[in-house]
Amino acid sequence: MNKYKLVALMPMRHRSQRVPGKNYRPFGDGRPLYQHTLENLLAVKQIEKVIVDTDSPLVKEQCAEKYRDVIVLDRPEQLRAPEIPMNDILIHDATQVESEFYMQTHSTNPLLRQETMAAAVDLFFDQYPIYDSLLGVTVIRDRIWDVLGRAVNHNPNILLQTQDLPKWLVQENSTMYIFERNRLLNDRNRIGNRPYLYEVDEIEARDIDIEIDFQITEMLYKARMEADNA
Repeated sequence: MNKYKLVALMPMRHRSQRVPGKNYRPFGDGRPLYQHTLENLLAVKQIEKVIVDTDSPLVKEQCAEKYRDVIVLDRPEQLRAPEIPMNDILIHDATQVESEFYMQTHSTNPLLRQETMAAAVDLFFDQYPIYDSLLGVTVIRDRIWDVLGRAVNHNPNILLQTQDLPKWLVQENSTMYIFERNRLLNDRNRIGNRPYLYEVDEIEARDIDIEIDFQITEMLYKARMEADNA
């Protein structure tokens, strides 16, 4: 059991700009996309409550029927525009459901395993307060150059294989965030001053942003299901 109270937040809008209806579109095994992440969150034992923040009538109806333990927050009109910063939405959620810590995920990361989320929670609380927040990252294994033609993460005179490049350049992948309630409300930021950069496998970290992402991620999901059932 955690020493601290942890609540999961999963915000999602009804309308998607680039993939119409993606959050509730059937994905992989026929379940709506959002249900894959939601059910993984519900399976993480360290999470006390799961919160869905949405303006979607369909998602609200489905949650009421199938996920009665999930708390559904109706997103206010002033927070529904696509340009609204995510921190503003999280602050609203934190004022509605109190917790010492929150874990935020996205419905658009259906390949993120519950075991990965649980391991991140355990690691964060083992390290807290040395680290005051956690965010999922992907290690960049490519040779990076800046716009002036200078090597950033490699020596052009020593052509290491990309898999052997030093693991010091990472990319925030938006898979998950763990943060303190007080810091979120006081600093208006889910990332603290000393974040733990938690590496997530690049397959698990796939995010659905445009139509081709949906199609590729669904193919990977089906391939993983076949491998798991082999």
